[in-house]
Amino acid sequence: MSTALESYINRILLAVTRQQLGGTLKGFDQTINLILDESHERVFSSTQGVEQVVLGLYIVRGDNVAVIGEIDDETDSALDLGNIRAEPLNSVVH
Repeated sequence: MSTALESYINRILLAVTRQQLGGTLKGFDQTINLILDESHERVFSSTQGVEQVVLGLYIVRGDNVAVIGEIDDETDSALDLGNIRAEPLNSVVH
C-alpha cells in the first residue's frame, strides 16, 4: 500500500479515522502513519454547519486510518460546509 501513497505526496487528502482530517500529505511510513501539513479537522453537527478546525502540521497514526482519498479542489471548494448538517462520528469502541 505504501507505494500507492507515494503518488499522493504533496497532494491534498482526506483521511477518515474517528475524525475527518484533511491536509497536504508530506510523508508516511510502512505502517501508514501520515504526516499532514496545513491540516484541518471537519467537525460535523446535526444543528450547525460543518466546522473546520485548523490543526497545522499533524501526524496521524496509521492504525487509526480507515480510508484515505485525494480531495478534488474544485469540488471541495464548491461545497457550502456552513449549510451541511450531519450527525457527528461516533466514538470508537474497542
